[in-house]
Amino acid sequence: MNHIEILLLAIILDAIFGEPEWLWNRAPHPIAIVGDAIRWLDEKLNVEPIRKAKGIIAIAVLVILAGMLGWVLTALPDFGIIEVIVVSILLAHKSLVQHVMNVGIALAQDLKQGRIEVAKIVGRTTNHMQPSDVSRAAIESAAENFSDGVIAPALWYLFLGLPGIIIYKVVNTADSMIGYKNEQYSDFGFAAAKLDDIMNWVPARVSAVLICLTSKPRNSFDIVLDDAPLHRSPNAGWPEAAMAAALNIALAGPRYYDNQKMDYPYMNAEARHQLNPEDIRRSVSILNIVWTGCAVMLFILVLLF
Repeated sequence: MNHIEILLLAIILDAIFGEPEWLWNRAPHPIAIVGDAIRWLDEKLNVEPIRKAKGIIAIAVLVILAGMLGWVLTALPDFGIIEVIVVSILLAHKSLVQHVMNVGIALAQDLKQGRIEVAKIVGRTTNHMQPSDVSRAAIESAAENFSDGVIAPALWYLFLGLPGIIIYKVVNTADSMIGYKNEQYSDFGFAAAKLDDIMNWVPARVSAVLICLTSKPRNSFDIVLDDAPLHRSPNAGWPEAAMAAALNIALAGPRYYDNQKMDYPYMNAEARHQLNPEDIRRSVSILNIVWTGCAVMLFILVLLF
């Protein structure tokens, strides 16, 4: 099987099974194993002197091992079955939309429960959040993680096969764990953060285009081009600005981290600011439409080639 056929089968497999809890309750999730390796390197190498150099060595080791693992799995004479399963696990679109929808369902019942659910998918302080803040955080997480967790792995798989998607997931996990701009990780996590930015540059912009294609406002692309650079991240602003345009709502803006208020600018600031659980549902619908469209496109390519 070629990469297009395997990716299409992986999408179908993920749509059917998602993240099977019965399996991950009995066996460690591959990303959890990666996390353990990153923590071990953090404990051993994240000390003075030359923390930045040690961080470069750590991410280089992770990338090399990930690439070797991908090459070995690809070489197995299993007719691509293992490859389909691995790609399906590393895409996880279904689990993303389920987690986001859980926020909307909980928020519709109770603000406290909404805060508890959104805290599972965002890193910001949630005890200050009002219903609109919870909705905004969930929608932003949906857009950013669709780019990082779905579109980017798919593109890296199409580009470099199993080594590509595994390397990407390792780098993305490393960035989420050690890529913080604080005293502990500003040097050691520098390489992981920069490499993650590089690997997400194209996927973030592809995600923005795909989301804009689902939206009714004709000026969606203009909004993205104007407002994506307002985001503190070089990549996250693109899918988030696209989602803001598609839903005709304002995203980003002030929020709290470690109980400190950060006055970030709004994207699509002239649109509606008061958000609700229905907006969360609409954002999930957009992501499902985009991902279904991608699957249909892959199916057509399989038929043609």
